[in-house]
Amino acid sequence: MAHIAGMADAESRPHRRRHAAPGMPLPDTVALVLQGGGALGSFQGGVIEELAAADIPIDWVAGISIGAINAALFAGNPPDKRLGAIRAFWDQVTAALPDFALPMNDTLREISHEWAAGMVLVGGVPGFFRPRLLPPMFAPPGTKEALSFYDTSPLRDTLDRLIDWDLLNNGPVRLAVGAVNLHSGNFRYFDTRDERIDARHIMASGALPPGLPPVEIDGCWYWDGGLVSNTPLTHVLDRQEAGMLVFQVDLFPAANELPRTIMDVVAREKEIRFSSRTRAISDERLRLRKARETVRQLLDSLPAELSDTPEVKAVRELVAEHPVNVIQLIHRANAWEGGSRDFEFSARTMREHWEAGRAAVAQTMAHSQLVAQNILDGKTAAFDLTKR
Repeated sequence: MAHIAGMADAESRPHRRRHAAPGMPLPDTVALVLQGGGALGSFQGGVIEELAAADIPIDWVAGISIGAINAALFAGNPPDKRLGAIRAFWDQVTAALPDFALPMNDTLREISHEWAAGMVLVGGVPGFFRPRLLPPMFAPPGTKEALSFYDTSPLRDTLDRLIDWDLLNNGPVRLAVGAVNLHSGNFRYFDTRDERIDARHIMASGALPPGLPPVEIDGCWYWDGGLVSNTPLTHVLDRQEAGMLVFQVDLFPAANELPRTIMDVVAREKEIRFSSRTRAISDERLRLRKARETVRQLLDSLPAELSDTPEVKAVRELVAEHPVNVIQLIHRANAWEGGSRDFEFSARTMREHWEAGRAAVAQTMAHSQLVAQNILDGKTAAFDLTKR
């Protein structure tokens, strides 16, 4: 158990008290932030199931790549159908590689894992993407067939079948997903607070090249948001309007052991590449909040004749902020998971990741008094309460 970031007092404290099942008070907004990571996204399904079991209401869900798919399934279904839709998606995408439940040691499990990933490369994923009949190298330049190895039209059908788009856009749960504009290279968030979202936006957020094709939205073409940032935490914090509790689900750990094999090298490179922005954003935002608290303390110490000047009032507005507590739920790979872990869509691995997500929430809630005290005190902090 580790409290990994310093605390900073905040001016504005939560005023509406809700409580999760263990008695933890909840601030005005509870957000679920879902990182990208392909097949590892079933870990997020377990997190969602366990949060529901703990009676923790989610007001805002934001995602990148596979996190955008899980986020849309969450926001686009009523509470009583939400988990069923997420399970239906993961059951479908792992249907081609069933679980025969054979006993295996780590060596056999690694062989099975790599074999399953190879099958995905050859045959695609049901309800998600399928290989193009003509390899892109032989397709006419400029055509969509020339821009990717796989066709994602099955994903559009899956999303339309499992998601109520009217509910997603007009319902109680806010949704935001991120993608990268191919022309400008700029990152963009699509947010139901600002615009209507449909299957294109979700597919764009997960259009990872060169495997998956770019997606056109209103004349612009987009790729996977993970190319720029694999976490939507920035968007959530930038648009925070009240006291907030954030569950940030990271599919790649920042810290791990020294690689021992070339497959370990591939796996570790992905972990660092996809986790670095998440860690940098979290650290930078907490440092900034601590600096603002120092300024607020200075302003509070000014004599009355200075504290009411227009300049001081303007500075006070600049450093005013609402408290936020970020709970990090991190998927930590098994010994047999190598560099192909993000595209190994087997039923057995999916269920293992799902259960790991449930366990991460359960471990966190067992130590929720730390977060609860911060919420009651109106403080800001980041927590990783899971076992390493």
